[in-house]
Amino acid sequence: MKVHDLDQSVSTRFAIRADQVRVERAAGALEANGIEVIRATDAAEAKRIVLDLIPDGSQVYHGASESLEKSGIIHELETSGRYDAVRPRIWSMDRATQADEIRRLTSSPDVMLGSVHAVTETGSLLTASMGGSQLGPYVSGAGKVILVVGTQKIVTDLEEGLRRIDEHSFPLEDARAQAAYGVHSAVNKVLIINREITPGRITVVFVDEVLGF
Repeated sequence: MKVHDLDQSVSTRFAIRADQVRVERAAGALEANGIEVIRATDAAEAKRIVLDLIPDGSQVYHGASESLEKSGIIHELETSGRYDAVRPRIWSMDRATQADEIRRLTSSPDVMLGSVHAVTETGSLLTASMGGSQLGPYVSGAGKVILVVGTQKIVTDLEEGLRRIDEHSFPLEDARAQAAYGVHSAVNKVLIINREITPGRITVVFVDEVLGF
């Protein structure tokens, strides 16, 4: 399923890059809530920014993310040799006999990369997940969290953010999961981060283009 397959009003509302005023409002609110913000003009610049934020040799984990995939960040993480990439390692492990080790590896990486499904103009981050493996690191497990977010994900408030998840992000992610894994996705768990109390722990890289779901 592509954006044009969705209801046109939903597509128009949730899949268009935010204007400068909304981006600045959201960025200011995030920073007031203890979340650092860096602006990138496009996905290529976002990739450079993100990779520069990760010290060489860091243990890095990432969930399934269209934003990271499309920007080329995942490819660089897993092929450059600069980082200790967790995801390729866990895919080679036996989920029946090494489940505990997989859980520990994914729960507390040095650096967690990902995205969110909505950012409110009041400075909250919303993320939905079927399994939830990325949510623990987002909350407190990871030493540092870097989130790559297209500005089309900016919404007015939490109510609109939840609507964006249900009406826009979920249908697209469900189609992606069926194509990639042969299974349906689901909005089983929703994380809302209103504030970060550890200075410098969470960084949002706002990308001034439509990126991800």
